[in-house]
Amino acid sequence: MKIAIIGTGGVGGYFGGKLARAGLDVSFLARGEHLTAIRKNGLSVKSIDGDFHVDHVHSTDKIQEIGPADLIIPCVKAWQIKELAGDLRPIIHSDTVVLPLQNGIMAVDELSAEIDRSRILGGLCRIISKIESPGVINHFAITPTIIFGETDKTKTKRTRKLLNIFEKSDIKAHISDDIDSDLWKKFIGICVSGLLAVTRTTYGELREIKETRQLMVELLTEVYRLSQKIGINIESDFIENTISFIDTFRYDSTASLTRDVWEGKPSEIEYQNGTVVRLGKRYGVETPVNRFVYNCILPTEIKARKAVK
Repeated sequence: MKIAIIGTGGVGGYFGGKLARAGLDVSFLARGEHLTAIRKNGLSVKSIDGDFHVDHVHSTDKIQEIGPADLIIPCVKAWQIKELAGDLRPIIHSDTVVLPLQNGIMAVDELSAEIDRSRILGGLCRIISKIESPGVINHFAITPTIIFGETDKTKTKRTRKLLNIFEKSDIKAHISDDIDSDLWKKFIGICVSGLLAVTRTTYGELREIKETRQLMVELLTEVYRLSQKIGINIESDFIENTISFIDTFRYDSTASLTRDVWEGKPSEIEYQNGTVVRLGKRYGVETPVNRFVYNCILPTEIKARKAVK
Protein backbone atom coordinates (compact mmCIF):
# COMPACT_ATOMS: atom_id res chain seq x y z
CA MET A 1 0.00 0.00 0.00
CA LYS A 2 1.27 3.45 -0.92
CA ILE A 3 0.41 6.07 1.68
CA ALA A 4 0.57 9.87 1.32
CA ILE A 5 0.86 11.95 4.49
CA ILE A 6 -0.20 15.47 3.53
CA GLY A 7 1.31 17.68 6.19
CA THR A 8 4.15 16.48 8.43
CA GLY A 9 3.35 18.37 11.62
CA GLY A 10 2.57 16.94 15.04
CA VAL A 11 -0.16 14.66 13.69
CA GLY A 12 1.22 13.67 10.29
CA GLY A 13 4.75 13.32 11.57
CA TYR A 14 3.76 11.03 14.42
CA PHE A 15 1.28 8.73 12.68
CA GLY A 16 3.14 8.81 9.36
CA GLY A 17 6.34 8.00 11.20
CA LYS A 18 4.70 4.97 12.80
CA LEU A 19 3.49 3.74 9.40
CA ALA A 20 6.91 4.25 7.83
CA ARG A 21 8.68 2.52 10.73
CA ALA A 22 6.45 -0.50 10.10
CA GLY A 23 7.92 -0.75 6.61
CA LEU A 24 5.03 0.69 4.61
CA ASP A 25 5.59 2.85 1.52
CA VAL A 26 4.96 6.32 2.97
CA SER A 27 5.50 9.69 1.31
CA PHE A 28 5.46 12.90 3.37
CA LEU A 29 4.52 16.38 2.21
CA ALA A 30 6.56 18.93 4.15
CA ARG A 31 7.91 22.46 3.76
CA GLY A 32 10.99 24.61 4.31
CA GLU A 33 13.55 23.75 6.98
CA HIS A 34 11.42 20.85 8.20
CA LEU A 35 11.60 19.23 4.76
CA THR A 36 15.34 19.90 4.48
CA ALA A 37 16.01 18.27 7.87
CA ILE A 38 13.86 15.22 7.08
CA ARG A 39 15.66 14.70 3.77
CA LYS A 40 19.05 15.00 5.44
CA ASN A 41 18.53 13.23 8.76
CA GLY A 42 15.26 11.30 8.51
CA LEU A 43 12.28 11.82 10.79
CA SER A 44 12.69 11.72 14.58
CA VAL A 45 9.77 11.33 16.99
CA LYS A 46 10.09 12.04 20.69
CA SER A 47 7.19 10.43 22.52
CA ILE A 48 6.03 9.78 26.05
CA ASP A 49 5.37 6.25 24.77
CA GLY A 50 8.92 5.81 23.48
CA ASP A 51 11.12 7.69 21.01
CA PHE A 52 11.81 6.40 17.50
CA HIS A 53 13.56 7.43 14.30
CA VAL A 54 12.90 6.67 10.64
CA ASP A 55 15.75 6.89 8.14
CA HIS A 56 15.49 7.37 4.36
CA VAL A 57 12.10 9.08 4.46
CA HIS A 58 10.51 9.88 1.09
CA SER A 59 9.54 13.55 1.40
CA THR A 60 8.62 16.35 -0.98
CA ASP A 61 7.00 19.78 -1.07
CA LYS A 62 5.05 19.01 -4.26
CA ILE A 63 1.96 16.81 -4.04
CA GLN A 64 2.18 15.66 -7.67
CA GLU A 65 5.64 14.17 -7.00
CA ILE A 66 4.08 11.66 -4.62
CA GLY A 67 2.29 9.88 -7.46
CA PRO A 68 -0.89 7.78 -7.20
CA ALA A 69 -1.59 6.81 -3.59
CA ASP A 70 -3.80 4.09 -2.13
CA LEU A 71 -4.34 5.96 1.13
CA ILE A 72 -4.18 9.73 1.52
CA ILE A 73 -4.15 11.13 5.05
CA PRO A 74 -4.51 14.94 5.07
CA CYS A 75 -2.92 16.21 8.29
CA VAL A 76 -2.90 19.93 7.55
CA LYS A 77 -4.77 22.50 9.63
CA ALA A 78 -8.56 22.51 9.26
CA TRP A 79 -8.53 25.89 7.49
CA GLN A 80 -6.19 24.52 4.80
CA ILE A 81 -8.49 21.73 3.63
CA LYS A 82 -10.51 23.89 1.21
CA GLU A 83 -7.43 24.97 -0.72
CA LEU A 84 -5.87 21.50 -0.53
CA ALA A 85 -8.82 19.45 -1.81
CA GLY A 86 -8.32 20.16 -5.53
CA ASP A 87 -4.56 19.61 -5.28
CA LEU A 88 -5.13 15.99 -4.22
CA ARG A 89 -6.81 14.94 -7.46
CA PRO A 90 -3.55 14.12 -9.36
CA ILE A 91 -2.61 11.45 -6.77
CA ILE A 92 -6.05 9.81 -6.60
CA HIS A 93 -6.73 6.61 -8.54
CA SER A 94 -9.81 4.38 -8.83
CA ASP A 95 -9.40 2.77 -5.38
CA THR A 96 -7.86 5.61 -3.37
CA VAL A 97 -9.17 6.17 0.14
CA VAL A 98 -8.92 9.62 1.74
CA LEU A 99 -8.86 9.77 5.53
CA PRO A 100 -8.85 13.35 6.92
CA LEU A 101 -7.74 13.78 10.54
CA GLN A 102 -8.58 17.46 10.97
CA ASN A 103 -10.07 19.09 14.04
CA GLY A 104 -13.67 20.19 13.65
CA ILE A 105 -16.58 18.74 11.72
CA MET A 106 -16.14 20.22 8.23
CA ALA A 107 -13.36 18.19 6.57
CA VAL A 108 -15.49 15.61 4.73
CA ASP A 109 -17.83 18.25 3.30
CA GLU A 110 -14.97 20.49 2.20
CA LEU A 111 -13.02 17.63 0.59
CA SER A 112 -16.11 16.35 -1.21
CA ALA A 113 -16.43 19.68 -3.03
CA GLU A 114 -13.45 18.50 -5.14
CA ILE A 115 -13.28 14.73 -4.53
CA ASP A 116 -15.91 12.01 -4.96
CA ARG A 117 -17.46 11.68 -1.50
CA SER A 118 -17.47 7.88 -1.76
CA ARG A 119 -13.66 7.93 -1.52
CA ILE A 120 -13.66 9.83 1.78
CA LEU A 121 -13.88 8.32 5.24
CA GLY A 122 -14.74 10.29 8.34
CA GLY A 123 -11.80 10.42 10.70
CA LEU A 124 -10.23 12.03 13.72
CA CYS A 125 -7.23 11.52 15.94
CA ARG A 126 -6.41 12.09 19.58
CA ILE A 127 -2.89 13.29 20.28
CA ILE A 128 -1.10 16.34 21.66
CA SER A 129 2.07 16.81 19.64
CA LYS A 130 4.02 19.41 17.70
CA ILE A 131 7.09 20.06 15.58
CA GLU A 132 9.77 20.60 18.20
CA SER A 133 12.46 21.53 15.68
CA PRO A 134 13.05 20.82 11.97
CA GLY A 135 12.80 17.07 11.45
CA VAL A 136 11.72 16.39 15.04
CA ILE A 137 8.18 15.67 16.28
CA ASN A 138 7.34 15.81 19.99
CA HIS A 139 4.35 13.81 21.28
CA PHE A 140 3.89 14.97 24.87
CA ALA A 141 0.36 14.09 26.00
CA ILE A 142 -2.58 11.71 25.43
CA THR A 143 -2.41 8.17 24.04
CA PRO A 144 -2.31 8.60 20.23
CA THR A 145 -5.46 7.17 18.67
CA ILE A 146 -7.14 7.21 15.26
CA ILE A 147 -10.91 6.78 15.01
CA PHE A 148 -12.47 6.41 11.57
CA GLY A 149 -15.48 5.05 9.73
CA GLU A 150 -17.74 5.23 6.72
CA THR A 151 -19.92 8.33 6.72
CA ASP A 152 -23.00 6.16 6.10
CA LYS A 153 -22.17 4.03 9.20
CA THR A 154 -21.65 0.81 7.21
CA LYS A 155 -18.82 -1.67 7.86
CA THR A 156 -16.70 -2.25 4.78
CA LYS A 157 -13.64 -4.20 3.63
CA ARG A 158 -11.65 -1.02 3.26
CA THR A 159 -12.19 0.06 6.87
CA ARG A 160 -11.25 -3.41 8.14
CA LYS A 161 -8.14 -3.37 5.93
CA LEU A 162 -7.18 0.06 7.23
CA LEU A 163 -7.65 -1.03 10.84
CA ASN A 164 -5.33 -3.96 10.19
CA ILE A 165 -2.67 -1.63 8.76
CA PHE A 166 -2.85 0.68 11.77
CA GLU A 167 -2.67 -2.18 14.25
CA LYS A 168 0.35 -3.71 12.49
CA SER A 169 2.00 -0.27 12.68
CA ASP A 170 1.48 -0.15 16.47
CA ILE A 171 -1.14 2.60 16.15
CA LYS A 172 -4.14 2.44 18.46
CA ALA A 173 -7.22 2.70 16.22
CA HIS A 174 -10.81 1.60 15.94
CA ILE A 175 -13.66 1.69 13.46
CA SER A 176 -16.49 3.95 14.57
CA ASP A 177 -20.12 2.82 14.49
CA ASP A 178 -21.16 6.48 14.18
CA ILE A 179 -18.34 8.70 12.95
CA ASP A 180 -20.51 11.85 13.05
CA SER A 181 -21.05 11.30 16.75
CA ASP A 182 -17.35 10.72 17.37
CA LEU A 183 -16.38 13.80 15.36
CA TRP A 184 -18.77 15.92 17.41
CA LYS A 185 -17.48 14.47 20.68
CA LYS A 186 -13.96 15.53 19.80
CA PHE A 187 -15.24 18.86 18.45
CA ILE A 188 -16.94 19.66 21.75
CA GLY A 189 -13.76 18.98 23.71
CA ILE A 190 -11.35 20.90 21.49
CA CYS A 191 -13.42 24.08 21.67
CA VAL A 192 -11.77 24.59 25.07
CA SER A 193 -8.58 25.44 23.11
CA GLY A 194 -9.88 28.93 22.37
CA LEU A 195 -10.64 29.50 26.03
CA LEU A 196 -7.05 28.56 26.89
CA ALA A 197 -5.87 31.15 24.37
CA VAL A 198 -8.08 33.93 25.75
CA THR A 199 -7.26 33.22 29.41
CA ARG A 200 -3.59 32.54 28.60
CA THR A 201 -3.64 29.39 30.68
CA THR A 202 -2.53 25.79 30.36
CA TYR A 203 -5.09 23.03 30.86
CA GLY A 204 -3.91 22.68 34.45
CA GLU A 205 -4.24 26.37 35.23
CA LEU A 206 -7.64 26.62 33.55
CA ARG A 207 -9.16 23.74 35.48
CA GLU A 208 -7.78 24.61 38.93
CA ILE A 209 -9.21 28.16 39.10
CA LYS A 210 -12.89 28.09 40.05
CA GLU A 211 -13.94 30.90 37.72
CA THR A 212 -12.15 29.63 34.61
CA ARG A 213 -13.23 26.05 35.31
CA GLN A 214 -16.83 27.25 35.34
CA LEU A 215 -16.29 29.01 32.01
CA MET A 216 -14.97 25.72 30.61
CA VAL A 217 -18.05 23.86 31.81
CA GLU A 218 -20.38 26.47 30.29
CA LEU A 219 -18.50 26.48 26.98
CA LEU A 220 -18.68 22.68 26.70
CA THR A 221 -22.35 22.67 27.66
CA GLU A 222 -23.20 25.15 24.91
CA VAL A 223 -21.64 22.97 22.23
CA TYR A 224 -23.32 19.85 23.63
CA ARG A 225 -26.73 21.55 23.54
CA LEU A 226 -26.06 22.54 19.93
CA SER A 227 -25.22 18.94 19.05
CA GLN A 228 -28.51 17.77 20.54
CA LYS A 229 -30.47 20.40 18.61
CA ILE A 230 -28.86 19.18 15.40
CA GLY A 231 -29.63 15.56 16.26
CA ILE A 232 -26.18 14.11 16.97
CA ASN A 233 -26.24 10.92 19.04
CA ILE A 234 -24.23 11.72 22.18
CA GLU A 235 -24.82 10.29 25.65
CA SER A 236 -26.26 12.57 28.35
CA ASP A 237 -23.23 12.28 30.68
CA PHE A 238 -20.77 13.30 27.98
CA ILE A 239 -19.87 16.69 29.47
CA GLU A 240 -19.03 15.16 32.86
CA ASN A 241 -16.88 12.53 31.17
CA THR A 242 -15.13 15.17 29.02
CA ILE A 243 -14.27 17.28 32.06
CA SER A 244 -12.90 14.17 33.80
CA PHE A 245 -10.79 13.47 30.70
CA ILE A 246 -9.45 17.03 30.60
CA ASP A 247 -8.55 16.67 34.28
CA THR A 248 -6.09 13.92 33.27
CA PHE A 249 -4.15 16.18 30.85
CA ARG A 250 -0.65 17.10 31.88
CA TYR A 251 -0.77 20.33 33.91
CA ASP A 252 1.41 22.34 31.53
CA SER A 253 -0.16 21.05 28.29
CA THR A 254 -1.91 23.30 25.79
CA ALA A 255 -3.61 22.83 22.40
CA SER A 256 -2.34 23.61 18.90
CA LEU A 257 -4.94 26.36 18.39
CA THR A 258 -3.89 27.91 21.69
CA ARG A 259 -0.23 27.97 20.72
CA ASP A 260 -1.01 29.34 17.25
CA VAL A 261 -2.99 32.24 18.72
CA TRP A 262 -0.28 33.04 21.26
CA GLU A 263 2.37 32.98 18.52
CA GLY A 264 0.36 35.21 16.18
CA LYS A 265 -0.12 32.46 13.59
CA PRO A 266 -3.31 31.66 11.63
CA SER A 267 -5.39 29.29 13.76
CA GLU A 268 -8.38 26.97 13.51
CA ILE A 269 -10.66 29.37 15.39
CA GLU A 270 -13.15 29.50 12.49
CA TYR A 271 -13.40 25.69 12.62
CA GLN A 272 -13.82 25.51 16.36
CA ASN A 273 -15.59 28.28 18.33
CA GLY A 274 -16.43 30.11 15.10
CA THR A 275 -18.33 27.06 13.82
CA VAL A 276 -20.21 26.88 17.13
CA VAL A 277 -21.27 30.50 16.82
CA ARG A 278 -22.46 30.12 13.21
CA LEU A 279 -24.33 26.87 13.83
CA GLY A 280 -25.81 28.31 17.01
CA LYS A 281 -27.34 31.15 15.00
CA ARG A 282 -28.63 28.73 12.36
CA TYR A 283 -30.28 26.39 14.85
CA GLY A 284 -31.40 28.95 17.42
CA VAL A 285 -29.05 27.85 20.22
CA GLU A 286 -27.48 30.53 22.44
CA THR A 287 -23.68 30.26 22.63
CA PRO A 288 -22.50 33.30 24.67
CA VAL A 289 -19.22 31.84 26.00
CA ASN A 290 -18.18 30.49 22.61
CA ARG A 291 -19.15 33.80 21.01
CA PHE A 292 -17.04 35.69 23.56
CA VAL A 293 -14.02 33.44 22.91
CA TYR A 294 -14.42 33.69 19.14
CA ASN A 295 -14.86 37.48 19.15
CA CYS A 296 -11.81 37.96 21.41
CA ILE A 297 -9.55 35.93 19.12
CA LEU A 298 -10.94 37.28 15.83
CA PRO A 299 -8.83 40.51 15.70
CA THR A 300 -5.62 38.52 16.24
CA GLU A 301 -6.74 36.00 13.62
CA ILE A 302 -7.38 38.71 11.03
CA LYS A 303 -3.89 40.16 11.62
CA ALA A 304 -2.28 36.71 11.38
CA ARG A 305 -3.97 35.93 8.06
CA LYS A 306 -3.02 39.30 6.57
CA ALA A 307 0.59 38.66 7.58
CA VAL A 308 0.84 35.40 5.61
CA LYS A 309 -0.72 36.76 2.38
